Amino acid sequence: MALVLGGFPFLGFLLWWWNELWYVLPLKMRQSPTGAKLPPGVMGFPFIGEMLTFLWYFKVLRRPDDFINAKRTKYGDGVGMYRTHLFGSPSIITCFPAVNKYVFQSDDIFTSVWPNVDLMGPTSLVSVSGKSHTRVRSYVTNVINRPDALRRIALLVQPRIIAALESWAQKGRIKAFDEANKLSFENIGQLFISMDPGPLLDTIDNLFTGLLKGVRAQPINIPGFAYHHARQCRQKLDAIFRMELEKKKNQSEVLTNDVMDGLMQIKDDAGNQLSEEEVTDNIVSLVIAGYASTSLASMWAIYFLAKNPDVLQKLREENMSLSEKKKGDLITSDDISKMKYTNKVVEETIRMANLAAFIFRLATKEAEYKGSWN
Repeated sequence: MALVLGGFPFLGFLLWWWNELWYVLPLKMRQSPTGAKLPPGVMGFPFIGEMLTFLWYFKVLRRPDDFINAKRTKYGDGVGMYRTHLFGSPSIITCFPAVNKYVFQSDDIFTSVWPNVDLMGPTSLVSVSGKSHTRVRSYVTNVINRPDALRRIALLVQPRIIAALESWAQKGRIKAFDEANKLSFENIGQLFISMDPGPLLDTIDNLFTGLLKGVRAQPINIPGFAYHHARQCRQKLDAIFRMELEKKKNQSEVLTNDVMDGLMQIKDDAGNQLSEEEVTDNIVSLVIAGYASTSLASMWAIYFLAKNPDVLQKLREENMSLSEKKKGDLITSDDISKMKYTNKVVEETIRMANLAAFIFRLATKEAEYKGSWN
C-alpha cells in the first residue's frame, strides 16, 4: 500500500516534468554560446503538453488572452516569450509587438507552417518550396491582388452582397456570424469553382468547417477527435473537387475563368501542368487561408458598426453619395481607393478584431533575441 500511495505522486511528478527532462535539460546542459537562457515556462505532460490548459481557456472559458496572461502573471513580461508544448511539439509563445516583428521579419530563421499541414496536402502552397512554391504563388498573386483581378472580384461579389443586405433588412434580426459565413462562402464558391448556392455548396461549406477544426487540433487520428473528423472531411472534399475537375476537362473551352481553371492552366519551365492532386491541394489551402478570416472580418465589422451608430451614419453617407454619382452602378476597385472614410472603417475593424487567434512559425535553426535562446 505504501508503494502504491507513494508511487502515484511520483509517477504524476515524472509525467509532468517529462518534457522538461526530454527537451529542456539537454539544451540547458549544452548552453548557448553567448550565455543566453531559454524563455521561462513549463512544457506539461508527454505528447499533450499544455493542450488541456490551452483548450480550457480557448474552448471552455472563451478567454484565449488569459492563457497568455496567466504566463505573464507567473513569469513576468520579460521580452514576451514563454516555452510550452502545444499541438504535439515543443513551442515558444511570442506575444509582444517587438518580438513578433522580429519573428515575422526573420524569414531565413522562421518559416510559415500550419500545425497539421498534412490536411492541406503535400503539394499545396503551404507545403512546397522552391520553384513549385514560386510557380503557384505567382499565379495566386496575379489572380487575387493585381488591379485587373481586384476589379473583376469587386464586380463578382457585389450583387450577392447587395442581395444579402436586402435579405437581412427584411429579417430585421440576424445572427451576424452565421450570415457572414454563408455570404463569404457563396462568394468563395463562385470565385474558386464557379459554383452557385445550393445543396452541393452547402455540403462543401460543412466539410470545410470540419476541416478547419482539425487544422488547429491535437493530431489524434482516432474516431471522435477533431483531427480524425478533419481527415474524413478532406477525403470527401477531394472527391468533390476531382469531380469538378473532370467536368472542366470535358468542356471544349474554358468558360468560367475561376481559380480552379487558372490552376489547371499553370505550366512549369518544361511545359508541365499541375497534377489533379496539386490543383486540389491548392484549392483547399487557399480556401482555408481566406474563408475564416474574411467571414470573421465581416462579422466584426457588423458588430462594431451596430455598437457605433455615428460611425455607421458617416459610412452610409459616403457610400450613398458615391452611389448617387454612379447612378446605381456597382462600385469598382478604383472607387474603393477613393472612399477614405470607408477605408478607415475597414482598417480599424481589422485592428480591433482578432482575425487570427495565433499564427505559427517553424524555427529552422537556433535563434537568440534579447538574451533569450530558442
